[in-house]
Amino acid sequence: MTTPLPRPGAARTAAEFVARLRGVKAWSRLSYRALERRARRVGDQLPASTVATSLNRVSLPSEEVVAALVRACGGDPAAVREWVEARRALTLSDHFVSAVGMPEQAPGPSAEPVTASPAAPAGPEPGTHAGPRPDGPAARQVAPCLLPPDLPLFVGRDGELSETRRLLDLTSSGPVTMLISGPAGVGKTAFAVRLGHLLAAQFPDGQLYIDLGGFGDEPLEPITVLGAFLRALGVRGGTVPSELMSRIHLYRTLLAQRQMLIVLDNAATTRQVTDLLPNGGRCAAIVTSRTTLADLGSRRLSLGTLDQAAGLALLGEMLGRERAAAEPAAARSIVETCSGLPLAVWVAGARLAARPHWPLTKVAQALADEQRRLDELAVGDVAVRASLELTYRGMTPTAQQALLMLSLSPGPDFAAWTLAALLDTTLSDAEAILDDLVEVHLVEIGAVGASGFRYRLHDLVRLLGRELLEREVPRRSRTEALTRLLGASLHLTDLTADALGADFQGGPQAQMVSWRLPATDTDQFVADPVAWFDDERRFLIALVDQALDDAGTGPAAGPATGLAAGLTTFFQVRSHFDEWERLQGQALKAALHAADLRSAAKLHRCLGELTTILDRYPEALEHFEQALLLAHGQDLAFQASATAGLAYVHRLLGQYDPAVRHFEEAVDLARSVGNVNCLVYATNGIGVIDLEQGRVDAARQRFEECLGMSRAAGYRPGEAQALRCLGQSHRALGTYPIAADCFRQAASISEDLGDRLSATHANCWLGDVLVRQGEHAEGRRLLARSLWTYREFGNLWGEAATVYALAEAQLAAGRPVQARRRAEAAVDLWRRVGARSWLAVGLETLAEAHRLAGDPVASSRIRAEASAVRAAGM
Repeated sequence: MTTPLPRPGAARTAAEFVARLRGVKAWSRLSYRALERRARRVGDQLPASTVATSLNRVSLPSEEVVAALVRACGGDPAAVREWVEARRALTLSDHFVSAVGMPEQAPGPSAEPVTASPAAPAGPEPGTHAGPRPDGPAARQVAPCLLPPDLPLFVGRDGELSETRRLLDLTSSGPVTMLISGPAGVGKTAFAVRLGHLLAAQFPDGQLYIDLGGFGDEPLEPITVLGAFLRALGVRGGTVPSELMSRIHLYRTLLAQRQMLIVLDNAATTRQVTDLLPNGGRCAAIVTSRTTLADLGSRRLSLGTLDQAAGLALLGEMLGRERAAAEPAAARSIVETCSGLPLAVWVAGARLAARPHWPLTKVAQALADEQRRLDELAVGDVAVRASLELTYRGMTPTAQQALLMLSLSPGPDFAAWTLAALLDTTLSDAEAILDDLVEVHLVEIGAVGASGFRYRLHDLVRLLGRELLEREVPRRSRTEALTRLLGASLHLTDLTADALGADFQGGPQAQMVSWRLPATDTDQFVADPVAWFDDERRFLIALVDQALDDAGTGPAAGPATGLAAGLTTFFQVRSHFDEWERLQGQALKAALHAADLRSAAKLHRCLGELTTILDRYPEALEHFEQALLLAHGQDLAFQASATAGLAYVHRLLGQYDPAVRHFEEAVDLARSVGNVNCLVYATNGIGVIDLEQGRVDAARQRFEECLGMSRAAGYRPGEAQALRCLGQSHRALGTYPIAADCFRQAASISEDLGDRLSATHANCWLGDVLVRQGEHAEGRRLLARSLWTYREFGNLWGEAATVYALAEAQLAAGRPVQARRRAEAAVDLWRRVGARSWLAVGLETLAEAHRLAGDPVASSRIRAEASAVRAAGM
């Protein structure tokens, strides 16, 4: 930094001092979390919530906080001393007294602290109190019980109540503090009140309760609460001390020998409650807060939303079980749209309870409309929107902006990089902001994924965010944020797909990337590409859907269609065929509508790959031909991949002449642009044609060439494919042990890549050669497992190959009747997919089964058909 650290100067008021201290934090350019980490490294305690609270109030922070903050921001010892001395000087000045509004001391008894008398040696009897003499200022007759009435409707928290009562074990030495935290509307107050009533018998000297209003416009200060508590404890109003420390001393003296429960509801900061916590060894405090109050030393319980059963039980208690049971679907819908938030379920139930003539479907249908949901969740003075907005208004401007931008995210959950893109900030800053949002329970931490925490917004929080976003953020800013998010998603998808090395389409779609994270932040994602995709799959699909729905032909349409195409590698490796077809079909329509021929060509090529896997060969041919037509004269690497895909379909159909022609064209194109992956794929395809036409040695040489190129380039899918084909060559030559080893290596590589379908291809043929080697049990086990996997994926070609191998196994075992049934099934499947060369192979096996079963006529007829099929494919 070029400018020096700001100095305190001659600050005359607490507000001025705190403003200058904020300047120190701004000078450091560090987030609250970064400051906390820096302080911890030098032995200071500086919780992020404490710093945020201290810098957003007009009262002076403690000396410890001032010193730790200046030190963490980069101040040297001299600067720290200067700031601490300035703070001390301010506390002694008349300016400070008038600035914070401290009441003047009145003359008379209240000007001095009230001192309590020593407790009686035997301790107080239940219902009586040690402390000041009966004729002194704290005389009293009745133990205070300030708890609100227990709610008659309370469901779904039995487990949490039991856990909290266990944690509030008073047999341990010293007072016990219990923090109940959770989001707005989750039922923290109701829980604390119910808990207080359950525990009341354990605190015969009374129970104190106060709503601190921590997230309202006028949160209560400790001095005010202490005055109320002291009066409840019997101190006459005229003798309540006027100074904060005097009130604290008297409060602690009165509680020291008592057995009391203190309930401090709706605290915003630890500062609000620290002076109110009891010191008596037989006392306990229950604190509720929407924040985690990280710097509060306490036992903790976080309340979550209700599950569906508990939500239905609450609705049933409010309406009557018969009424709720009469419309079960509507009742479930109400609970689901309220996302299990107790306040929302209560409001919906209260509206229905006040209108017994309304059917439940009326409210269920109203809540189903996202535009009306928050309007519907209001009854009397209680509104879900107002409850959530209180938390929002109490946050820093940065946290507020983050929440609004996160409401643009489609969900259901997201990683920190999402917020980094939306805010155009660094990954570390995004993580720090998310920590702040988690602390106030507006964002929840979900599962830990391969690249860190995943976060989620409650549905009602998302709706509030979108409402506020519409009012407070210009449309241009929203569009720019979404464009950055799409760009980041496309960039990360390209990076991870490239790291996986499982496709041969060509280079990444860099021209569509508008925003990207630095390489240092993306290393963790590319370390395990498949795990990254598994974490992000639902988010990325939802993002494409949202962008295509909202953008039309606007600026987001191109990145959205590009992202849809970019997901192909992962869809293929993880066998998400339904999602693949739906998403890219929608993206293709958008690309054609926008006359984006480049994106349309890529999507046609991707859908050609999909329809090939799904054995829809005529449709696959159409997609590949359209891809080549739209890409004519453009990217040669892309033309090579589409040409290779077209050749592959011709081969599966037994159309060898066009297949060889297109494979050779793809080889030339791939070699000219250095696309090794496509070169391997096309060369391997020519080798398979050699193998299927009986040129085994020529085929084996091509497969060995492909294996070498794949290993040199680190193209692991190509290596697995070459090994599978080498295994087929050795199977045809009868060298079964070598074939088995090739298949095992291929299966291992595909399993490492997470590609179940390719691994199944290898295991299917491994099962076949094991049977041929006489290892019948293990071979049949592998074949049976392969059959179930192919059926799971709907892969007819694979199912036919497995059934064919099982027919061969039955022949080897001397069971021609069983072999015939299996061979007939394989032949039927190969007829359906139109695979001529394999249809001929299947017919030969079927003919042999008929011969061994004693039916030479059928055998001769079927062999003739097999010869005709082979001739037609020549």
